[in-house]
This record gives sequence, structure tokens and C-alpha cells, in this order.
Amino acid sequence: MTRVARLMPGKRLAIAGLAVFSLAAVVLIAIDRADRAYPPPLDAAGELSTEAVDRDGLLLRAFTTPQGIWRLPVRIENVDPDYINMLIAYEDRRFRSHFGVDPVAMARAFIQLLTNGGRIVSGGSTITMQLARLIEPREQRTVLAKIRQMVRALQIERRLSKDEILALYLTLAPYGGNLEGVRAASLAWFGREPAKLTLAEAALLVALPQSPEARRPDRNPKAAEIARNRVLGRMQRAGLIPESEIARASRVPVSAGRRPMPDLAAHSAERARALRPKGQKLTLTLMRGVQARLEELASETASRLPPKLSLAMVLADGKTGEIVATVGSTGYHDAGRSGAIDMTQAVRSPGSTLKPFIYGLAFEDAIADPETLIDDTPADFAGYRPRNFDRGYMGEVSLREALQMSLNVPAVRLLEAVGPQRLLSRLKRGGVGLDLPPGGAPGLAIGLGGAGISLRDLVQLYTAFTNQGRAQALSDGTVSATRTPFPHPVVDDKASWRIGEILSGVAPPQGAPRIPVAYKTGTSYGYRDAWAVGFDGRHVLGVWVGRPDAAPVPGISGIATAAPLLFDGFVRAGLRTAAFAPRPEGLVVRTRGELPFALRRFGPLSEPGLAHSARETAPKIVYPPEGARVVLRERNSGGLSPLVIKLQGGAGPYRLIANGTPVKRPSRRKTINWTPDGAGASTLTVMDGQGRAASVNVFIDADGF
Repeated sequence: MTRVARLMPGKRLAIAGLAVFSLAAVVLIAIDRADRAYPPPLDAAGELSTEAVDRDGLLLRAFTTPQGIWRLPVRIENVDPDYINMLIAYEDRRFRSHFGVDPVAMARAFIQLLTNGGRIVSGGSTITMQLARLIEPREQRTVLAKIRQMVRALQIERRLSKDEILALYLTLAPYGGNLEGVRAASLAWFGREPAKLTLAEAALLVALPQSPEARRPDRNPKAAEIARNRVLGRMQRAGLIPESEIARASRVPVSAGRRPMPDLAAHSAERARALRPKGQKLTLTLMRGVQARLEELASETASRLPPKLSLAMVLADGKTGEIVATVGSTGYHDAGRSGAIDMTQAVRSPGSTLKPFIYGLAFEDAIADPETLIDDTPADFAGYRPRNFDRGYMGEVSLREALQMSLNVPAVRLLEAVGPQRLLSRLKRGGVGLDLPPGGAPGLAIGLGGAGISLRDLVQLYTAFTNQGRAQALSDGTVSATRTPFPHPVVDDKASWRIGEILSGVAPPQGAPRIPVAYKTGTSYGYRDAWAVGFDGRHVLGVWVGRPDAAPVPGISGIATAAPLLFDGFVRAGLRTAAFAPRPEGLVVRTRGELPFALRRFGPLSEPGLAHSARETAPKIVYPPEGARVVLRERNSGGLSPLVIKLQGGAGPYRLIANGTPVKRPSRRKTINWTPDGAGASTLTVMDGQGRAASVNVFIDADGF
């Protein structure tokens, strides 16, 4: 009995231990089941802002949540690590080691509660507890609410890693107004992402969530500065930051303004969101830097344009079809110029910008060569009488000259030879169908802009000249697209090279930078649209200028209005210029004298069904007119600037006789530059190749300006 009695205390101890263990297990099971039954509402943490990003993930444009909140997702690796360290040091020093609740901080808060008459002085909240409050907002600071936060913090720590908790906190923390999250705050208060912050900026972002409305920099800059400096002071006392840096950061003034959120590529971003309304991240093919620079150029240009005029630009990689930058207007919010309308998608008359494809078909069919001569004289095509932009005619010119000068009659002669329907079918090979006038078959007018096309489609067609004749479908990422060119060429590789070689010889507009770019301009009927499309060996840039309501704009033109913007756009984009493709193997480049006899002159008169030229019987001087007083500038180097004499009719070559003395060599062109010896009366006579002559009397005056 005595021995048994001696064992009884040990047994009782074992039984007691077992009971405690069992009770603890029951409690843990109960807590686990309660935790599973009442999980923290992490899924209801708040809807994030939809963001449109470029090909490298850089933010182009963001949208507020349906509640009007700027709440952008945050990745820890994209936030300044110094700011992260400062936040943890200020808010929750033991964040990395505690399990959601910091017993030391809670004990300190409890003692302060007792010593201050029940008033909460320090909440002792961890970052995890603050996150719990953010996902389940409370109106009052009570003990019961604090206990609830603690429980939720424990639950959160079971589910998320420390970095995940920190990222979620930095996504939901308030920073004043409708700003939530460190990214929205950094963009709004500093104008940039939080990847690299100054010491003063980091301290302000640490201070704001504690009292976001009272410390808003735009409304209470002084309170914001005091709170920021309090954070800096604690960092100094903790020995985390040198005193000299603290002093320097404390002197930095707090910016009282709020910056606008990024608003690049607004039209593309809106279109992407409409196609994928629930997507959190919309990835576009654009390059943020290029997009920003072209939008800046568009905004600068708007100040020089007449009222209500807008512009559009599309810059594409011709090899992949990826749109590098797209500007739909002078500014999305520019209501006076209908900025919300994406003019890259609007269907307008392309003017002369389709002429290169007409010439390309003629070269492909071997009915003409760049050095072939063709008539630019008045012509009647079954009632259709095209005229040049300046209403004059050049006479006999080479096809090279005709395309470079964008002469209309030669283009129509070639189109009649290759056929309008065939041109349309070739454009469809490039994925583009023209918007034709209702009724009837396509006519010759489509070669001069008598059809509709969008700027984006026009740029897509021009990618053929960077891909040996095969166009590449364009995409900005809003919809999926193939990255291989269309299977059938718009024009063959030899014709494509010839077009590029000809257009690369067009002189840049006056004052434009000289860069190796081939380009073509166009002006629609009635001065409604001004176009310029250019390309190097890889990139294609298209420019449109006009009124969104299609009203006439007297004075605009492709060469004077759109072309300077094209060259500025290429330079401003900052992309490395790509060399043009080498001459295709087997392509022979010949002078006019080396051409076969049949290719030396394009002769529509000898071909049935083609146009009949309305030739003049004798030459006529159309400028200057008889009795004109012409003012010519005096050059700095001495002498007068040349007078341009324009002719009609006759047959080349033409010889100019001034005051009875033959000048210049005979020319086949119907423009002759003559430099007078000085001011005074002059008699100008032009004699054509058949001996017919025309004369005018003019008075030359000198302007010494």
C-alpha cells in the first residue's frame, strides 16, 4: 500500500498532463475549425484598378475602380527597398519575427492605456493588424475592435507570407483622397513609380497612412511636413540614417500639388478595356518612352494648328507588325479638337498616298521602268480629267520624277494600264479593303484618293516596303495577331525595292531634319486631309492632319502640313534608323539609254482603250503672265533669286531666250528656272522642239529684304 501510495502522485501528474494536452488539442482543433469557418475576407480586399502597360510592363494608363478609387497592384520588388525598411522600422520593428501580434508592443499599449485613464495612446498594431483593419474597416477604436484585429492578424499570418502581407498592405493603405496603395500615392504626389524614392519622399509615404486626410500634401502641406519630419527624427534616433542626410531631407519642401495619373495611349487603353473589361492588366505592344515623346510632339504641334484641327500618328515595326506608338489626336481631353475621337481608325480620303502601289504594279508588270518617260499633259480619261495639285503640268518626265513630284496624270495613266480592280485586289493582299463610293465598279479616281482608308490601314500597307513587298498585319495588343507577313505580296520584291529607292530620293520638306527615310505625301480633295507616310528599313510612320468633322481646311497639304511632322516624329521617337534592304538579286538598274526601246517611253496613245492626250498645238507661258511685275529677293551672296517659268503645251525639248539671248540648255521639263542679271523690263521667249514659240513681257523688281 505504501509503495502504491508513493506512485499515486506521479500517476496523478501524468493524468493531469494528459488532460492538459487533450484540452490544448481540443482548443487548437476548435481554433482551427473556427479559423476555417470564419476566414479573413482576403478576397474582398478591394477591386484593383485596371492598368494598361507597355511591352515591358511599364504603366501607360490606369483606370479608377468602380468606386472611383486609384488602387494599383504592388510588387515588393518594384518598391524602393529603403522605403520598405523605413516603413518596417517605424511601424512594426519585429514584423519579420512575430506571428501577427507583437506581445511587446501590445504590453506597451496596455500599460499606456492604464496610465492614461483608459484612453488609447498607442495601439500597438502590427502591419498585419493594420492590414486586418483595412480589409474589415472599423469606425471606432475600441478594445473589442482591437481584439478582433488581433485574431484576424493571426489568421492572415497562417495564410500569407510576410512579403505577401506587406504587398497587400502597400496596395490597400490610404494615402489621402481617393489614393490607396503606395503606387497610386507615389504617382500622384511625386509623378513616378515608387521604385526609387528620395529620403524625403519615402518618409512622407510612411507618415501618410496614419492620418491620410489630415496630412494630405495638397490640402495640408504643413501638417504633411511635420509628420514627415517626425518619421525622419525617429529614423535618426534609431541610428538607421546619418544625421546629415536627415537634416538635408528635412529641409526639402513638401509639394503642395497633386500630379495627374499616367494617361498615355488613351485611345488604345480604352479600346483594350472595352474588349477585356475584367482584365487587371492590359499589355499593349507600345513602347512607353516612344509613346510619350510622340504624344508630347502632338501636343506641341496643336499649338501651331488652326482651331479644330487634329492629328494622328501610327508608328509600327514593319517586320513584326507591332505598333510602337499610336497617337489618336492632339490630346484625349482636348474637347475643342474632338480629342476623344481616335483618328487613326477614321476612314478618310488618302489623297496621293496610294500612288506608290500603282507604280509598283507597273514595274512588276514590266510595262514601265523608273527611267521610262511619260506625259504629264492635260488628258481626258472618258470624261475624267485629273489635274495636278498646283494645276500646272510638267510635260514629259520620267516615272521616277513623276512619283517623286506626285504628278496626277501619269499616275492615272499607269492605273488605267494596270487596272483599278487589280489595284484593289493587291491592297486586299495587304489585309486592307478600300471604302469605295456606293454603286458601280472602282474607277480611276481611287488612285488620287477617290476612296476611303484609315491611317492605321495605310501604315499596314506601307509595311510591304519593309518586307520585300509583303505587308504585315498591325496590332497594338488589344487583339491577338499573327506576326508573320501576309502570304501573298502586295507587289513583288523587285518592285518594292524600286519604290523604296525612288521615294528615298524625295527631298525632306523645308527645315526638316535630313534623315534616311523614304516617304510619300497626300492631300485629299477639298483640302480636308493632309497625309505623310514614311519608312526606313524596318519602321513605318504615318501622319494625318485634318478636322475630325471632315470640314475643309484651306491651305493644308501633305508636304507642308503633314511631312514636317513625319520627320519630327521619326527624330523624336528616338529609334535607331534601319538600313534599307539591299537590291534584290537579279534586278538590273538601267539608265534610260540602256532601256529596251519599248520601255523608253510609256505611250498610252498606241494602246487601245487607253486615254487620249489633249495636247496643245503650241507652247504657252502660263507663269509669269504677260505684263506681270515680279518681285525677286536679293541673295546674301549677291544677285537675284531665280524666277520659275511654267509652260503648257508644245513638245520638248524647250529652249529659253531672255532679251534675245538663249539661256540654259534645252530642257524637256515644263518648268524652267531663270536667274535675271538685274531688275528691269525683260522679254522672255520659249521655243519648243518643233520651233513654235511663246513670249511674255515682264518687269523684274528686287526685294532687298
